[in-house]
Amino acid sequence: MLKKIVNRLIQCILTLFIVSVLCFALTKAAPGDPVLTYVEPNMSEEYIQNLRESLGLTKPVYEQYFLWLGRILHGNFGNSLMNNRPVLTQMLERLPATVILMGTSMLLGFLIAIVLGLYSGKNKNGVLDKITSMFCYVGISIPTFWFGIMLIYLFSVHLHILPSIGMHSDGNRSLGDLILHMVMPCAVLTFANASQYIRYLRSSTITEMSSDYVMVQKAYGMKESGILFRHVLKNAMLPMITVLGMSLQSLVSGAIITEQVFAWPGIGQLAVTAVMQYDYPLIMGITMFTALLVVLGNLLADILYAVFDPRIRKAGC
Repeated sequence: MLKKIVNRLIQCILTLFIVSVLCFALTKAAPGDPVLTYVEPNMSEEYIQNLRESLGLTKPVYEQYFLWLGRILHGNFGNSLMNNRPVLTQMLERLPATVILMGTSMLLGFLIAIVLGLYSGKNKNGVLDKITSMFCYVGISIPTFWFGIMLIYLFSVHLHILPSIGMHSDGNRSLGDLILHMVMPCAVLTFANASQYIRYLRSSTITEMSSDYVMVQKAYGMKESGILFRHVLKNAMLPMITVLGMSLQSLVSGAIITEQVFAWPGIGQLAVTAVMQYDYPLIMGITMFTALLVVLGNLLADILYAVFDPRIRKAGC
């Protein structure tokens, strides 16, 4: 077990190193000069050159990379070119909004998947199974931004019953106001998450329902609902731990788009603003911060899977 965790930690470190190299290389290869974006037209060439030197842009690329990596390892992501504020401070300010949105949508999607995935798998090829499958196909196929725009048009523009932008109304920081603002962005992400989770849980349920222990329980006269929730659910949930870890990538990318559509003040919206302003310290900081969260999430999912499945523990010994 310990050997498996150590191996996964080494893989995580290598993954983050590769991400850092790609992130730095892509940022440097992008067209345009970030310095020229933040200087006045009447500034002298000497001032611009001094600014480049102060930012370390005149040094060799490999030296710039290792200096940047060294600062990150010490928790220093640099300062934003937009406002000269520390990148880490800005990300930590936006993180709670993103965690609230992503966490709520993941939880709701998971709960919906448990109900629909279980009953869909139990009633394979039934009416409910076909309706659920259609729900999944639609959820996977529809772009999140399009779904979000349609919700805004219906509930904000046409019916005027839900706010379409932001996290709070002006002067109102109540929980009820937060929930109203969360309804549409959370619905978009929940729909996308549930569509993925249901498919996996349905497949696991179908496999478990054909297992010998289910046949034995039925022979003892146990009710199907008892078998489903006391035995099948427990075993069908094991693969979902890995699925939840794997879905973090798509959840993060979906949150970036959703936050932009609904002007939700999270890390996703900050990332889009950084790209549009060519604020490369902020772009690289958000990329590495997000990669770290995703890698740690996958590592936690692997550890939890090994904890709850004795077969994995024995295989890792």
